[in-house]
Parts: sequence; C-alpha cells; structure tokens
Amino acid sequence: MSIAQIKNLQRRLANLEQESVQELNRACGHELWQSLGFDALDALEDPDRRSRANYYYGQLQTVRELQQVIG
Repeated sequence: MSIAQIKNLQRRLANLEQESVQELNRACGHELWQSLGFDALDALEDPDRRSRANYYYGQLQTVRELQQVIG
C-alpha cells in the first residue's frame, strides 16, 4: 500500500470512528457507555435503540482494530 492509500484509509477509519461514537451517544442518550463498555448497551430497554447501539459498537470495535493494525 502506498503512503497516500494508508493516509486515506486512516482518514476514512477516523470518520467511521466519529460516526460510531456519535450514534452510540445518540442511542444511549449519554456518554457513559465509553466507561461502562458493552454492559451499558445491554441495559437499554428499547430494542431498536439496543440494536442500533450494538451495530455501532461492533463497527467501532472493528475500526479500532484496523487502526491498531495500520498504525
């Protein structure tokens, strides 16, 4: 991979990370999930919000794993 491709990938991953965090904050209604982790998502009573939060939490975890690999 060229340097330009890596920088573009890092930028896109950063955008996905930001989107995930924003959607998790919206689904949970607060930022406590950042310190509580996955347990905060399971506590959501609304099944639609819980489903959306689980999706974006999975996306966030994937993005962070990829960011670690490419540096």
